[in-house]
Amino acid sequence: MNNPESRFLNTCPVGCNAPLETTAYVLPEGALLRCSACGQLISQCTEAHYWQSMQEFDDSQGTLPKAGSEGGRLRRSKKFLDQIAKLLGQPPGEIRLLDVGCSSGAFLHAAVKLGFRAEGVEPAPKAAATAQAAGLKVHQGLLQEAGYADGQFDAITLFEVIEHLQHPQDLLHECRRILRPGGILLVGTGNAGSWSMAAMGARWEYLHIAKHGGHVSFFNLGSLASLAQQSGFSVAAVRTRGVRFCEKGDCAKPVYRIAKLAGEFLNIFAASLNKGHDMAVYLERN
Repeated sequence: MNNPESRFLNTCPVGCNAPLETTAYVLPEGALLRCSACGQLISQCTEAHYWQSMQEFDDSQGTLPKAGSEGGRLRRSKKFLDQIAKLLGQPPGEIRLLDVGCSSGAFLHAAVKLGFRAEGVEPAPKAAATAQAAGLKVHQGLLQEAGYADGQFDAITLFEVIEHLQHPQDLLHECRRILRPGGILLVGTGNAGSWSMAAMGARWEYLHIAKHGGHVSFFNLGSLASLAQQSGFSVAAVRTRGVRFCEKGDCAKPVYRIAKLAGEFLNIFAASLNKGHDMAVYLERN
């Protein structure tokens, strides 16, 4: 176990004032810790290791899709955007949307193409510069530095952001301030309550900071709902997808192919039970 003084996280990021328990999920940084109140899992990585891992995001390519995968990315983005429009009861052209942590602008491209009045915020200079060079409206820096007015947006998206944060409630409070009453905040993150986590445990790639820089805080639906409630939001809808039993390269090819087929079949049931490993939670501003 790492010295608590050197760890990036020492308390539950959800804000629970409860003891942390050591789990059997052992990573290179040490065993994952679990909040005894909400079940949130946290990494024992050091602060130095955390900041070193975060350097991978200052990249000009960012989240832009690889050649040939643009259509699939657009279809997936459209599902998120259609749900936002449905919850708001507004057509895309009337929805002002902010993508926080927009990287090089992959999701923004889709939102603009589908008619949303979309812009973004991105702290990584190279990734933000790529989005700006493509004609997207992107503020380079942190959300709290952007100076947006109260109630300025109808919708905000946070994809792969909150699992990086020591104090996610601070970010959600700022999102609430700049959202209009009834506005929608979409949070996309991994689901530590998924069947993938149950099957693979510490082998689940999402948990590994060496493969996913800055991943230190792992939410389940209950812990995310608790964070939302404390931050002035209520859960409007939940969507999960994806079931995995092994990572590619961790088992023989025939076994991997069978496991992949089984996961694709079970995804139908995982989606209905909120047990998929990709979690999208739509929060309504109270």
